[in-house]
Amino acid sequence: MPFTRGNNRHEMDTKTGDMRIGYQWIALSVTTVGVLMASIDGSAVIIALPTILADLQASFITMMWVLLGYLLIVAAIVPVVGRLADILGRKNLYNLGFVIFTVGSLLCGLSLPQFHGVDLLVYRMIQGVGGALLMTNSVVIVTDAFRKGNIGFALGVNGVAFSAGFLLGPLVGGVLTAISWRLVFLVNVPIGIFGTIYGVYKLREPVVPLADQIFDWAGAITFTTGLTALLLAVSLYAFPVTGEWVVYVMCVVTVISFAAFIFVEGRVHQPILNVHLLSNRVFTYATAASGLSGLARGAVLFVLIFFLQGPYGLDPLTAGILLTPFGAALLVTAPISGRLSDRYGARYLATGGLLIDVGALIGMATIVSTTPYWELAVLMALIGAGSGIFWSPNTNAAMSAVQPNERGAASGIRTMVQNTGQMLAIAIAFPLVLSTLPVAVMYHVFLYGGGLSSDPLVLAAFERGMHEAFLVSAAISALAAIISFMRPRHAPHDATPVV
Repeated sequence: MPFTRGNNRHEMDTKTGDMRIGYQWIALSVTTVGVLMASIDGSAVIIALPTILADLQASFITMMWVLLGYLLIVAAIVPVVGRLADILGRKNLYNLGFVIFTVGSLLCGLSLPQFHGVDLLVYRMIQGVGGALLMTNSVVIVTDAFRKGNIGFALGVNGVAFSAGFLLGPLVGGVLTAISWRLVFLVNVPIGIFGTIYGVYKLREPVVPLADQIFDWAGAITFTTGLTALLLAVSLYAFPVTGEWVVYVMCVVTVISFAAFIFVEGRVHQPILNVHLLSNRVFTYATAASGLSGLARGAVLFVLIFFLQGPYGLDPLTAGILLTPFGAALLVTAPISGRLSDRYGARYLATGGLLIDVGALIGMATIVSTTPYWELAVLMALIGAGSGIFWSPNTNAAMSAVQPNERGAASGIRTMVQNTGQMLAIAIAFPLVLSTLPVAVMYHVFLYGGGLSSDPLVLAAFERGMHEAFLVSAAISALAAIISFMRPRHAPHDATPVV
């Protein structure tokens, strides 16, 4: 039986008193807690992985899948989450995201050695479900709550929370891992409980779903299956944990599922993917630029961690701390660019940010083991600054260009494209950078740091692959900049006027 929602109000009239004065700041604070929790978890887990690998006696590939499994789930289900948000409302799904992420974190912290990391992978995928609910709805909640002219600033503040979490993650991860790696996950539990309670009591629904909305179960199942199979095929090719035949099977499943999806969607009135959103050129160009940007930058930190631990010979914690110029620059530029986009629009700001990334990535393609750290820090700061300048205006343009009752679906599509790009980036960069390394050397670099300088041939192969990966990323960023510049000017739809 199709799920329907019978409510004929599109937006809540704030003049009736249903919304309290200052709600926009409450909405921003609640979503900031979620973004901060997720971003700290992400960078802290990377620092903790070597210790987890040793303690759980897991394989290197299993640990890579602990990272990829989370991204896979997020990318695969966010379109479904976005559509459900337009039917059920953003508040309930966002709070459910807090609950699921918290439960997943608790389970991750209780992983057992006898399963050699496989149970941790499963629990990380549970976290991914919660992360999808949080990420898809946080942008919509903020866009709903703020007036036109302030959305970019609010999204920039969320960007600051992400950067702050990224900066704190290595420090928090290093300190907690020194006590027990399990605390890296368990620390999310009290934060998640607080966020859930805060959201339940403080969040509202400024935009009420349209009447008689039907959820497209057939479309959701076929699309999610197809996208999951596609991402699995690419990832299993780069990070093989099974025979090659599984990759071929996933390719077949992808083709069949997407064919079924196209067949189904031509026969439903309210499809899971709102295709008419793609006729909105501002939204489509902004989403395409976001996906290409994710593809270009998704593996940068992954590659840099291996560079700092390999040729530089640093331990994992020190390597994580030395990545802070990226987050620090994003911390500064995201709110400024967001505010500027409210006044001057997104086109030139977002394109300029991507062009900064292009230059910095080309510079990254010249670094070697003897490159001084200050030069590397400048390049990382430029990538972070470019990312911050791009992200807030681009997200502002995408979300402001659609109708309020379609923002859930729009956010789902945008997040899916962006996270798919990030996941594919790791799958592409891994063969380029690490496939030439002997397994024993790769394991040593990941677990202890160092292990490359003693073998000039291996070091040269690593640096050559790294340079190729950065040049590919620069080319993709350049394409993203072209698409970003091609977006038309637009007059954003007003956000719900909550004051």
